[in-house]
Amino acid sequence: MKNKSLQIRLIVMNFLEFAVWGAYLTCMSRYLASHGMGANIGWFYSIQGVVSLFMPALMGIVADRWMQAQKALSLCHLLAGLFMGAAGIYALTAPSVQFAPLFTLYTVSVAFFMPTIALTNSVAFNALVKAGMDTVKDFPPIRVFGTIGFIGAMWAVDLLHFQDTPWQFVISGGLSLILAVYSLTLPACEIKKVEGNVDLADALGLKAFALFKQKKMALFFIFSMLLGMCLQVTNSYANPFLGSFEAMQEYSSTFAVQHSNMLISISQICEALCILAIPFFLKRFGIKNVMLIAMFAWVFRFGFFGVGNPGSGLIFFILSCIVYGFAFDFFNISGALYVDQETSPEMRSSAQGLFMMMTNGVGATIGVLGAQAIVTKLVPSVNWSAYGVAQDEAGKYLWLEFWDKIKEIATPSEELLETLRQIAVKAGEVWAGWQEAWYIFAGFALVVSIAFWIFFPKTPANKDIEVKH
Repeated sequence: MKNKSLQIRLIVMNFLEFAVWGAYLTCMSRYLASHGMGANIGWFYSIQGVVSLFMPALMGIVADRWMQAQKALSLCHLLAGLFMGAAGIYALTAPSVQFAPLFTLYTVSVAFFMPTIALTNSVAFNALVKAGMDTVKDFPPIRVFGTIGFIGAMWAVDLLHFQDTPWQFVISGGLSLILAVYSLTLPACEIKKVEGNVDLADALGLKAFALFKQKKMALFFIFSMLLGMCLQVTNSYANPFLGSFEAMQEYSSTFAVQHSNMLISISQICEALCILAIPFFLKRFGIKNVMLIAMFAWVFRFGFFGVGNPGSGLIFFILSCIVYGFAFDFFNISGALYVDQETSPEMRSSAQGLFMMMTNGVGATIGVLGAQAIVTKLVPSVNWSAYGVAQDEAGKYLWLEFWDKIKEIATPSEELLETLRQIAVKAGEVWAGWQEAWYIFAGFALVVSIAFWIFFPKTPANKDIEVKH
């Protein structure tokens, strides 16, 4: 009974931890795009990769030497929540939202949030070990509630119609403050008594750069970075892409447009399901082939977005979300396993840190900024509020009826008709730009996949492999 109570406490922690992230991660870009900051979307998403290069390691040192992990978790969430809430309040109250103050508040918040992912794991592992429980067996059922929390927050923001408002930041900040208080009630973690100075290079995983002397490992880390360039592209741009269809009469009221966050959440659901399939694939096909499946999955992830639409092409959006589970988790988990098998025990932790740095740090940052440049170049920048007068005059008829029926149900002025024509033309240009961008992303993933297939050494299937995650 005691263990059951502990499990529930850790489930609540994981649920809140990822709900904080899910409240804004997939829909922040839609808010930015709809408020004249579409050209800066890449900066908001890339900063997560930048702070992930050093903040988790620094807070890990603090938790190891000076502050209990649950207290460090509380402090980080307190600061993250205050600054994220401040970002939301600023955006809600400012007469004209400016990039610099919003980005600054957001960056500070993210800098303190990113270490909390590792800290929640530390708190959970410590509590389970103290209770005499098996972390391999008992942690995954607890961790899955983190994914449920992420999805739950996505749905809540969607159903409350906060996808294109700053309220998503306020909700995230509020959840973070709740977790800051709740963390203080969690089982205490012991502070490690480490003699001597902290080796920062080791903590950051920098010593693992020596592995680049090995051709096989150098290739692996280079391809990890290249694939990492794909990781945050759809988190950054899927929602504003779907939101752009709102300007097209035949798609404006569809589920994919009005509830884009719920549609995107299929990705997270499939991600959780695909984790369960990884042991089977690894045993049958080997690590290289599983990583190759992940790379080709990114081709389809982007390509399906390019050919789909919210109407008759909705199935392609759904398929894109389904393959996301293979694209994301198959490489992350099989890649981590490859590092574990190919490095010595004394280098293993640093090598895992380097793997995460190359994928979620360097790769993801370059990828998002590169995607920003492509989208900015190909997708016309449109301030749809400029057509506000026309929309007000047309009223409900503008978006609820097809173009050829407008004259039948209303008697718009010639000026209004011309404005409506401009909207239709501009919406078509935006869609065409998005399609070209998705095809470029898919082409990049295809080139990386083929290069990996050709140059990376084959790994045999391992029938005895045990996946621990």
